[in-house]
Formats: sequence, structure tokens, C-alpha cells
Amino acid sequence: MHTLTEEQKQQIQQLLKQELEEFNKQVTENSHYGLGGSLGDSTGELSSYDNHPADIGTEVFERGKDVALNDKAEKYLGDVRDALDRLNSGQYGTCSVCGEPIPYDRLLAVPTTLYCKAHVPQKTISQRRPIEEEILSPPFGRTSLDELPSQNQLDGEDAWQIVESWGTSNSPAMAEDRYIDSYDEMEIEANENDGYVEDYESFIATDIYGKDVTIIRNKAYRNYMHQGEGEPLLEDEPPSDELD
Repeated sequence: MHTLTEEQKQQIQQLLKQELEEFNKQVTENSHYGLGGSLGDSTGELSSYDNHPADIGTEVFERGKDVALNDKAEKYLGDVRDALDRLNSGQYGTCSVCGEPIPYDRLLAVPTTLYCKAHVPQKTISQRRPIEEEILSPPFGRTSLDELPSQNQLDGEDAWQIVESWGTSNSPAMAEDRYIDSYDEMEIEANENDGYVEDYESFIATDIYGKDVTIIRNKAYRNYMHQGEGEPLLEDEPPSDELD
């Protein structure tokens, strides 16, 4: 049975200690890949609310990448410490599956390995996620009240729709609906009622005292008349030339 010589063990030990020192320095000097501070600290922004959702999306992507890099570095540091413990206890250099000696060349290439080449397990995918995703999911995160039947006030989605109505850099290809007739229909849920619940509320108007009922012939009014909904209005649709 092939075993490591003392010279080989010392070389492996020196290599592991060097790896431990370098990765410890790397993790501590960059504050665990920037995870020591909040997202606001790393971006320098006073608020995470921007005019375009892609801005914060980019930052969350970078945050997720930092989490993955830090997770990998911490796992590797743990593997290096375990390898040093096994080396000191005399359990280093044998495959934990078949018990056969691991070739010295493989140990030099992967000094933390527990397996021979034939028994390397499949890599596991980390389930750690950026904490910011708890706020962003579902869409508009904790400020989305559409899913709550008891809530109908202004929420995060409504606030974004107001900003979005002034224009964005989006093209029709980015619209929520695949079939749109104009740029005015590109907003999120552009077909929902804005500022009213029933259609007639948008074209029935009174004076300050609730009298002198008048009709505002807007798009909702014309759709209402065309679809024949509700009671017939007292005021007929004027000829088209009067609308011009």
C-alpha cells in the first residue's frame, strides 16, 4: 500500500498553510466580498428606488455574485482546515469512499480532496440567496398589495406606474402585453382603471355641491356606450363633427 513520505507530507502541509493564509487574507481584506456592509453602503445610493427597475436589478445580481464568491471562499477555507487536521492525525491521503491511497500528483493539484478521481461526487449548488430578494419578490416586493383582498390603496406597483407614465427607455418588445397599439399601452397593467373603479366614475362629473351632472366624453365613456353597459345616459353622443 502506497503511503506518503515525510517529505511529501511536509510539502503538502506547506501548500495547505499557504492556501489558508492567502484565502484568509483575501476574505478579510475585502470584508467578505463587500457583504460586511448593506446594499446602500456598496452603491452609495440614499434609496433603492430608481426610475428603472433594471438599476436595482443589476445591483442585486452583483450582490448575489458576491454571496456566491464568499460562500465558495468560506467553504474552501473549511476544506483546508479539515485537510490540515487529517494530515496531523494521520488520516490524510486516502479516499473516503474506497479507502485506496490518493495519488500524490492529485494531492498536489487538489490538496483538500477527500476522494480519488474515480469517486469524486457531483458538486452541490448553494441555496444561499441575497437577502434583497426577500424585498423584490414578488414583483414590487413587500409594497405590492394587489394580492391582499382587504387592501386597495396606493402601493408600490401604482407608484411605479405613475413614474412609468412619464416615459421610460423601454421599447414595445419589453411591454407586458405582446400586442400593443401605442406606447401609451406599454405600462404595467396599462388597461386597468386609473383613479377609479367603475368606468362611469371617470366620465360622470358634478359641481362642488354634487349638482349639475355633466358627461365627460372620454375614451371610457365611448367604450361604455359602445358596449351598452348600465342604464342609457340622458345625454346622447354628439355628432362626430362636434367632437372635432
